[in-house]
Amino acid sequence: MSRAELFAAIRRDKRLDPGLSQRALSEKYSVHRRTVRQALESAVPPPRKEQQPRRSVLDPAKGWIDAMLRDDLTAPRKQKHTARRVYQRLAQEHGFDQVSYSTVSDYVAVRRPEIETEAREGRRHLEGMVPQIHLPGEEAEVDFADVWVRLAGTVTKCHLFTLRLSYSDKAIHRVFASQAQESFMEGHVAAFNALGGVPARHIRYDNLKPAVNRICTGRSRVESERWVTFRAHYGFDAFYCIPGQEGAHEKGGVEQEGGRFRRTHLVPVPEVASLEELNEKIAAIDVAEDDRVLQGKLTSIGFNFVSESDGLAPLPFEEFECGITLTPKVDRTSRITVRQCHYSVPARFIGQNIRVLLRGNELLIFERRTVVARHPRLTRRGEFRDELDHYLEILLAEPGAMAGSTALASARENGSFTEVHEAFWASARASHGDAAGTRALIEVLLLHRRMPAAAVQLGMAAAVRAGSISSDVVAVEARKAVAAEPEQTPLPDDPDDPPPWAEPSGVVSLTARRAQIPEDKRPLPSVAPYDQLLTRRQPKGPA
Repeated sequence: MSRAELFAAIRRDKRLDPGLSQRALSEKYSVHRRTVRQALESAVPPPRKEQQPRRSVLDPAKGWIDAMLRDDLTAPRKQKHTARRVYQRLAQEHGFDQVSYSTVSDYVAVRRPEIETEAREGRRHLEGMVPQIHLPGEEAEVDFADVWVRLAGTVTKCHLFTLRLSYSDKAIHRVFASQAQESFMEGHVAAFNALGGVPARHIRYDNLKPAVNRICTGRSRVESERWVTFRAHYGFDAFYCIPGQEGAHEKGGVEQEGGRFRRTHLVPVPEVASLEELNEKIAAIDVAEDDRVLQGKLTSIGFNFVSESDGLAPLPFEEFECGITLTPKVDRTSRITVRQCHYSVPARFIGQNIRVLLRGNELLIFERRTVVARHPRLTRRGEFRDELDHYLEILLAEPGAMAGSTALASARENGSFTEVHEAFWASARASHGDAAGTRALIEVLLLHRRMPAAAVQLGMAAAVRAGSISSDVVAVEARKAVAAEPEQTPLPDDPDDPPPWAEPSGVVSLTARRAQIPEDKRPLPSVAPYDQLLTRRQPKGPA
């Protein structure tokens, strides 16, 4: 039993029998009372020194041996593999001779009855379904379903998490970018918070990788330690269904619910800017579906849930952090690599290790306790996401890299680099040249860090109209826009309207002002009187 499982078992016994003393628990599990106190204080075991796992030399050949033993299930009784024959075939057919005969013999002796037991269990029942009764607040079912979403204009494959209560049929749905363990646990947290409690008995699962590391005989499973800690924190047990299609009927309610919700509310393909926006809409749909009455029932889902909510176990005092903390190193391109995907960070962190928190749908980048960058989670290998703001200090020294940068292409694609920016950049290059004009644009982009984007855009539009391409002019006009925000008219969204830089400006142009001054036609003044000052006086002599 691992420490995570030990802590989970101790907390479960204490939950079922609050009267158990620490001495009784320490004697039951043969551990020190200090370990019992640690388990009751927190479901997360204190860190211990990591040990390198020991691997068996036979591991590469176990799949071949299992295949031979499964062939024996249908072979004649007197023509089945002996351990000696298995050892010979490994050397002859697979070129595997790294282990001794005794090692192969010991593995065959243990594995042969296990494979026979697995085969017998699959043949000892008839196909069919047995109606079940579920008590309020005791059981739930969880599953993932594939769903396609038009995310920021791109059709993307996502995953619909569904948790369904078995008694009232109330279901909570959320969409995630992947089926990673972080998404799996975040779906549970969202569902528990929406329901206001936790199923008191167990939750049914198929053998999802975020929860199960290895499937053993029968219903025995080797679970992920982090998943065991999560279950211990919220205080519920897991019921794992039979692998394959044979076990699908054991949680048929959530299998149907995922497909029904997708057909009803996600057709046609939803078009959203982010998964956060989509999940807000789905949360509202879940609330509205409380009025739905299922076939064969007389009352609505919401009415049944009222009676079931009292049977749910209470939520823990603290919410479990489902994200994973990592410390990747920032490379020369001002990017970090997380799960084979690349994310940009501010350029000042180049060469440093930085702390990130990887969640189901987002990636947070920290400087100490401050979030310095936030990206949506990427799922495809080699995919990248760059923010133009992260590269501005580099581009100030290398303005020629601006035009072809991936960060600029991303900014144009997501709409943060607008037509006003394009017009200002074009005017700046025409007035000051490519390098100096690009630097002027970068200085304006730096204003976005401390001023609202709309105010900076108004400042750029005013500068272009006045023909005064300067970051100082933009800053002054942006401050005026911030000061007059209640009366300020936003930039026009109608494509038929004239661009903002084509309208009259309140900025005074010195060049235009000089052109308005009338020509002075008065004659030039004479300087003859001043010549007298240049005449040297003769000194007066004696009389």
